[in-house]
Amino acid sequence: MVESKVSTFIIAEAGVNHNGDIELAKQLIDVAAEAGANAVKFQTFKAEKLVSLHAPKAAYQIETTDSSESQFDMIRKLELSRNDHHQLIQHAKLRNIQFLSTPFDVESLKFLSEELGLQTIKVPSGEITNAPFLLDIARFSKKIILSTGMCTLSEIEAALGVIAYGFMNPQSSVPSTKEFEFAYISERGQQILRENVTLLHCTTEYPAPFNEVNLRSIETMSAAFGLPVGYSDHTAGIHIALAAVALGAKVIEKHFTLDRSLPGPDHKASLEPHELMLMISNIREIELALGDGIKRPSMSELKNRSIARKSLVADKIIAAGETLTMDNLTCKRPGTGISPFDLWKMLGQVSTRCYEPDEIL
Repeated sequence: MVESKVSTFIIAEAGVNHNGDIELAKQLIDVAAEAGANAVKFQTFKAEKLVSLHAPKAAYQIETTDSSESQFDMIRKLELSRNDHHQLIQHAKLRNIQFLSTPFDVESLKFLSEELGLQTIKVPSGEITNAPFLLDIARFSKKIILSTGMCTLSEIEAALGVIAYGFMNPQSSVPSTKEFEFAYISERGQQILRENVTLLHCTTEYPAPFNEVNLRSIETMSAAFGLPVGYSDHTAGIHIALAAVALGAKVIEKHFTLDRSLPGPDHKASLEPHELMLMISNIREIELALGDGIKRPSMSELKNRSIARKSLVADKIIAAGETLTMDNLTCKRPGTGISPFDLWKMLGQVSTRCYEPDEIL
């Protein structure tokens, strides 16, 4: 699990919204830090290792970029160099925010883990069936955040088996499906997963339709795997991410940009700086509101208890020696006298003195 001093670890997903411009990337780090995010995340890849020359674009990419441009050409313009990465991680340190990045190939993974020293690797949804890559990620990483967009529970379980095996067998070997399964069900494998892996529920569409988000999957995944579960949000606005926190999401990941009108595939489905700040502020307020689950009066409530509650009072003049009945007693504020719970105990008793109407017994 990603370490955080607060209950929800918030990843501000810069992704490729830097448009290949290092200065724009630094500005994104500044925005994430000022908004109060725990981490800012980029993407690390080589276009020739990520997509083929003939790979088509997704529908949302066609809508937001030059439709005549191939996915390869689009991706190549969004690469960050090794020097860019070194500059960005130093800038993140200056801004006191954790630097994360998602690798899409083994070379990028090794660069992030070995040269940059990243302890946590974020795995995108598209790589969850890439068993050889998952194995490498487990062998080169300390912690893993695994997005599960487009997945069934069985696919997630299979991926976790590969990851458990990789953690348990850091040296190169030729595994089998049976060994993945054994690693997953073993006591040691389960312990390793609990200590090192966080799952993210996700709907892989940009923007994701509200009726396809299925936030209750957060609870399902938590029960099924016994791991921390968060939410990678691709919906428009911030309210679905807030609902995920209320449902128990331990991590929130959200794309952001300096300006939604900028050219590029992901800007349109991203938050602008003021929206990112509002989302994070609202999440922190929700965390405070969730509390510890113990039902008891809060400190601010105690001063209102006697004002809001009621006591037994005389409903009319009660003479000394008169019997107390339902006809001459009632319940009214304030709650500084005898509790209405004691009404039936008082019935039939003889008044020891005279009471005026509305006088507290």
